[in-house]
Amino acid sequence: MQKNPLPQPASTTAARKPVQKKPAQKKPVQKRPTYSIEAVDNALQLLQLLRDGGTLRLKDAAEELGVAPSTAHRLLAMLVYRGFAVQDETRRYVPGPAMGVGPAGLSWTRLLRSLAQPHMELLSAQLNETVNLMVRVGTKVRFLATVEGNNVLRVGDRQGTVMPANRTSGGKAMLAELEPHMLEQLFRSNNAEIGGDTIPDDEYPKFLRELESIRGNGFAANFEGTEDGVSALGMALHNRHGQVVGALSVATPATRFRAVFDAGLVPALKECCRQLEIDIAANPAEPD
Repeated sequence: MQKNPLPQPASTTAARKPVQKKPAQKKPVQKRPTYSIEAVDNALQLLQLLRDGGTLRLKDAAEELGVAPSTAHRLLAMLVYRGFAVQDETRRYVPGPAMGVGPAGLSWTRLLRSLAQPHMELLSAQLNETVNLMVRVGTKVRFLATVEGNNVLRVGDRQGTVMPANRTSGGKAMLAELEPHMLEQLFRSNNAEIGGDTIPDDEYPKFLRELESIRGNGFAANFEGTEDGVSALGMALHNRHGQVVGALSVATPATRFRAVFDAGLVPALKECCRQLEIDIAANPAEPD
């Protein structure tokens, strides 16, 4: 059986042109500090949950943090006091005016995370690599959950991280299923320019060709596009109507990606997505 071809980075065989500007240096994703303060970390996790889920109940907040409801209530009360959260008429917490990044607006992200978790754990155990779940919000992707592998050298937890969709493997897999006019709106419109998301004229045709290749392969790759030393492969997730609702990605140290790919990364991720989509279809995780 013919193996899936490993996607290649952009060709370097073309004639070299004078460098006009120095490319922006990629910054590594921050690691958890050894001196973290539990109360501060819990408050920040609540901010991430509000941002990505849009609403949060006291009971769910306590369960997510693994603390007593009274402790969760005190943390949420402080977020309300500082304007990062407000309570609606049903007593649920929603993002407040001080929240810098708007909520994902996806009321079903908690269900999606719950459905994906066991599948991610199985895939991570199978590959011994880090598996991520993400959704796309405009030109960005938000990492909803991470299951880390057990290798000493591994990609760490990305939960709560926001990254450009056109640079991540899962983000590109989701973008590849959009119509051309939607891509234009996201990356070539006045709004894109205002938000700093514009893809320049000389890069946009290459971007479209990459998305076309992704549609043909059924997966997207990221070779150190978001962080030096990290590569990943992602696939889109669909609901029962065939609409994209998120993506799964497997991230590895760049030095190990080739070996993981050759050992069956594509079929393993494809089967994981297929099984998860069965659960999504049975428990609709889709926009209201």
